[in-house]
Amino acid sequence: MSDFFAFVRDHADKLLEQTLTHIGLTFVSLLLALLIGVPLGILISRKRKLASSVLGVAGVLQTVPSVALLGFLIPLLGIGVGPALVALFLYALLPIIRNTYVGITEVSPLTKEAARGVGMTDNQVLTKVELPLALPVIFAGVRTATVINVGVATLAAYVAAGGLGEFIFSGIALSNVNMMLAGAIPAALLAIGFDFGLARLQNLSAKKMRVGALAFVILVPFLSAFYLLPGRQDKLIAGFAHEFYGRSDGYPGLQKIYGLSLRPRLIDQNLMYEAIHKKQVDIISGYSTDGRIKAFDLLVLTDNRHAFPPYDAAPVVRQVTLDRYPELGPTLNLLAGKLTDSVMTDLNYRADYLHQSPERIATDFLKKGGLYQVPKSGDRPQTVVMGSKVFTEQYILAEIYRQLIEGKTQLRVVTKTGLGGTQICFDALRTGAIDFYPEYTGTGLLVVLQPPAEELKKLPMQPDSVYTFVKQQFLEKYQLVWQKPLGFNNSYCLMIRREQARQLGIRSIENLVQYLKK
Repeated sequence: MSDFFAFVRDHADKLLEQTLTHIGLTFVSLLLALLIGVPLGILISRKRKLASSVLGVAGVLQTVPSVALLGFLIPLLGIGVGPALVALFLYALLPIIRNTYVGITEVSPLTKEAARGVGMTDNQVLTKVELPLALPVIFAGVRTATVINVGVATLAAYVAAGGLGEFIFSGIALSNVNMMLAGAIPAALLAIGFDFGLARLQNLSAKKMRVGALAFVILVPFLSAFYLLPGRQDKLIAGFAHEFYGRSDGYPGLQKIYGLSLRPRLIDQNLMYEAIHKKQVDIISGYSTDGRIKAFDLLVLTDNRHAFPPYDAAPVVRQVTLDRYPELGPTLNLLAGKLTDSVMTDLNYRADYLHQSPERIATDFLKKGGLYQVPKSGDRPQTVVMGSKVFTEQYILAEIYRQLIEGKTQLRVVTKTGLGGTQICFDALRTGAIDFYPEYTGTGLLVVLQPPAEELKKLPMQPDSVYTFVKQQFLEKYQLVWQKPLGFNNSYCLMIRREQARQLGIRSIENLVQYLKK
């Protein structure tokens, strides 16, 4: 636990900022849901023929998985606060509409008739009789909506809307338990705290509840304003992948080597390119062989000080797997040197921009290189399990390996794609959940091995030197074998729109740092 508290202490400012953002997201969406949901609940209590349709639509929205809902909204609203707030608003609607409807319809008809008997109008019956009596039930719906939104708001980090999900997503990508807990524990405490507070309001006497309801109505806009708190405004807006933001060879390395200082939006790496293309961010982290660099006319900033080490791609295989299936190693090495930087960039371009399937891309590549062979018919009793990370290039490499192995051998390949960050893939390989996966030497060096700084200084940051060191260390420490490199170097990089780079006079990371300091 001492490590966890040390992490919280070191990141206290960021944690406070994201907690306030999380509260703001929750209550902005709750405020919108109250403004729409309560009137809708009142309407369908008056026109009951509409009740089943309205509640049915709200119920369907409630059942849509949150990630899928965000996926539907991103093409319409882009990234950032828009899709996050709309998703949270839609999730909060059902309990508020339903409980408002139920609360009002359950008011005794005799009570309403008596109110009309003393001369009250319909509006007076609603405001002086029905709503006050329905308040406990309405508050129960608000409690439910609040707890739901606190949980779902963690997914706002997926679309660069901030919140405690930034710590959770980064922790998952880096397999950093302390980072995950730093996001999960405050989120859980917020849900418990808000639920407890609303429960106390719900249990007040009728007279006190009216005062409590008024206080709550005033408090919600106040809490919503946390999302609008002004922060430091950077000259350029950066959007970084969660893993890049936390890895020593990512943003922390740039801070150390260049003194780069940004407040990046953390965003799913599959959305970064769309974000910069639509001018929602100015700088993104990325990979040097990504096909969208050409498609979106991006400029890769020169890394003058070599903050990013070589990232030569090669399959990493369990030694026991190579011993069990002797034909596997030579088959994997058939691709050695066949995938140059330009070739891999073109394959990524076909997938990312032309939207061709990895299967088609892999088949075309193997046929062009004379490596494609139709798999032989018959049983394949022996199976190898291949993993991959969750980005386009890895899906393509996984499909190339699958077709190559099944065409050249009698082995059956089971793929487990989209395993997430480096640490997840490595742990799966080390524990035997998978037999091999494509990795990069720089990642193996700085993320997995993490040698002391003194040892790193002695290691020449050249492709051959890094590959030899990583291969030797993996074999000695983990009994994992690096096969021959594929031929391309997919290093981390920073990118900016080419036109914007020309206007600002930025060609390298050094230029970027100088510009930000002006």
